[in-house]
Formats: sequence, C-alpha cells, structure tokens
Amino acid sequence: MSLVKPKIIVVMGPTASGKSGVAIELAKKFGGEIISADSRQIYRGLDIGSGKVKRDELEDKIRDTRYNNQTNFKIQNTKKTKAFYSEGIGHHLIDVAKPGEDFNVSHFKKLAEEKIQEILSRKKVPIICGGTAFWIDTLTKNSNIPEVAPNEKLRAKLALKSVEQLFTQLKKLDPARASNIDSQNKVRLIRAIEICKVLGKVPQQSSVTGHQPSEKYQLLQIGIEVPREILNAKIKKRLEERFSEGMLAEVANLHKKGVSWKWLEIIGLEYRWISLFLRQKVSENEMREKLYFAIIHYAKRQMTWLKRNPQVKWHRDYKKIEKEVREFLK
Repeated sequence: MSLVKPKIIVVMGPTASGKSGVAIELAKKFGGEIISADSRQIYRGLDIGSGKVKRDELEDKIRDTRYNNQTNFKIQNTKKTKAFYSEGIGHHLIDVAKPGEDFNVSHFKKLAEEKIQEILSRKKVPIICGGTAFWIDTLTKNSNIPEVAPNEKLRAKLALKSVEQLFTQLKKLDPARASNIDSQNKVRLIRAIEICKVLGKVPQQSSVTGHQPSEKYQLLQIGIEVPREILNAKIKKRLEERFSEGMLAEVANLHKKGVSWKWLEIIGLEYRWISLFLRQKVSENEMREKLYFAIIHYAKRQMTWLKRNPQVKWHRDYKKIEKEVREFLK
C-alpha cells in the first residue's frame, strides 16, 4: 500500500509582486501556516529593508491540544513562545538568526523540512513563500545539498575582492548558479565560490536545470505574475514607503547595536546602499536611484530563474489562484 504524499503549496514571484499577501489569504482560506523562504528575513532586526510582514501585537502563544486515550478528555497546555504571527497566521523561519550569523541553504532546508512536519502534524497546510528561489528549489526538487565546510582562509581572500569581481569569478565557475544569485550579496557569492572550489560547481541536482519534483510531497507551485511596467511602479512605491517607515533609521540602529558596516553592505540591496549613504560614500539621491535600479535588476533575475521551471503555474488574478488551490487540496 502506497503512502499518500502530503500536499504543499508554494507561492513564488519577483520582489514586490505581492507574494506575502497572497500566501496569507490562502492560509486564512484553507487553514495554512507559512514558511518564509527569504535569505534576509531569517535575520532579527532586518525588518523594513527585508520586507517582513507586520507582526501581530498580541501575545504569541501555542496551544498544545491533545486527548487522553482513556478518558477522551481534552488537555490544553498554553505556553509563551517566540512564534511569529501576522494577521493571525503563523509564520516560520523569520527572525531565526542574528545578523552576521552563518545561515546557508543547508540550514534552511533542515529547518524548513522540520517545520513542514510540524505543520502537517497540526493538520494544517504548509505554504512556502519567498523570493529566494534557490532555497525553494531545495525543497521542491530532488535535491541533495552537500555539507561543504567553511574555508576561512579562502573566505578571507575572497572578502578582499569587490562584488563585481566575485560575480565574474562565479560566472566562470558556475554560470547556472550565477544566473540566480544576488550579484550584490557578497556573503552568497563567497559561499557559492567556496562550494565550487570543493565540488567543481553547485550540485546540479540542487539547481533548476533538472526540474525533477520532490518525491516527498505533492506540490502546487504558484507564480505571481505582474507585468513589467506595473512591477517597476510597485517597486518604486514600496521603496518610498519603506523610507517613510524608517528604513534609514533601521540600518543606523543595526550598526549602533554592533552590526558591522561590512556585513550590512555585503547582505545586499537596501542594506548595502543605505550603509554606503550613512558613511557618506554616496549622496542620498544617488543611493535612492541606484537602489531602485538594483531592485529592478534583481527582480528580472528572479523572473528569469523562475520562468525556467515548467512546474510553476503563473497567475495574475487572486480568484484564479484560490480556485487552483481548492482543486489541488480536494
């Protein structure tokens, strides 16, 4: 007798496409919990710049509900936790690491698979949501992420190079990985080169080239499609909103609390350009303009990677997404 594979929903799309909102609505409608697949939202304190959803102000609790086998009496145990809820929906793998901590795709895969099992044990639907497509691929495809030990000597040598030099080096070593990576994220570039130095390239089974779906799960992969002109306008509007919400102060406060300018710069995008501005290496106008175009370029690379995956079902209308999910969960 074959086992029924658990059903998992994946919500993907470029930055500013509205993935988080769609995932939350689906979780409300179909009883789901969300696992974030975002390489910056894992860090505590990187809130506005990484686009974390607003956290509920209510006290976070988990109710451990079970039944005594003999008396069928319901037992509830309520305990305080550090769970992350937004609009009443549980979110996982947000704020799980401190800035500067080594957290790579291997860590993500291990924790995400643990959270999937926890969510399934609560009879809930796991919903993977995020823009770090390489991380999502490790869950949705038959992937085997190797444990490549950190090479501190190599890292120190590579850290002396610019992001442009590192990206050029990675393109020579592994063009497929370079096509998906954030070209301004020094940490990710160094780690990818580190893996390539040991294995020759980032393993093919972990990349999009195979497109073999995971044997563990039944997957519905939803892509949020937004016309280019509209997406660019959304990026611009969202960026202005983040500035008005205090993104500059967020970066300044992170440094004040001990996060190095170097780390803030290498984590990429908002944190890179704002850290340069706060050190007076670029003007405010230059910072805003270059950041806007850097995000647009990043969104293009996200779409290039995602469009290669034939398993993704692309939609622009939420009602069609909801219908697709309802059919999938029958």
